[in-house]
Amino acid sequence: MRVTLKSLLAYAVAAVALTGASAAQAQKIAVVDNQRVIGESPQYRASIQTLEAEFGPRQKQLEAQKKEFDAKVAKFQRDQPTMAESEKTKTERDLRESQLNLERRGKEFQEDVQMRQNEELQRVQKAIFEAVRAYAKEKGFDIVLASGVIYNSESVDITSQVLSALQAKAPAAAPAAAAPAAAPATPPKK
Repeated sequence: MRVTLKSLLAYAVAAVALTGASAAQAQKIAVVDNQRVIGESPQYRASIQTLEAEFGPRQKQLEAQKKEFDAKVAKFQRDQPTMAESEKTKTERDLRESQLNLERRGKEFQEDVQMRQNEELQRVQKAIFEAVRAYAKEKGFDIVLASGVIYNSESVDITSQVLSALQAKAPAAAPAAAAPAAAPATPPKK
């Protein structure tokens, strides 16, 4: 009777193991190239255009102020030998003050751009997450992997389908900007 109990226990363990293995094989798994989806989505392109429209004028203004400051420095360096000592001191003080103001405005600009880029990226990522989730539910996927995948076959890659879903949900103005994805607005160089 002891042999029979051991045999039954072994059969039960084997049945559980086989059931687990067959259930794992039955799962439907997909992979999404997150960087490609972000870079190619119309929502990302629209966010780039939004940031450029929002910060472009301010960036141009800062660049013009930087050129003006550089011209003042060049003029001071050229005229310095012929200036009176009091005039030279006053001009140096004014230039130092102008430089600090320019640097402060540049730093504020960079912080504002970075904050808005983060907001826009979060908005785009949320739209992508929702599109992936909706597509996975519709097609019956159990697991969708996005990053950390070392290898996947083309049969499990749903990136193109997710991009199609995002394009279908994009505002009407976004397809007109179907140019290659541009880099986010960059702050001016000091």
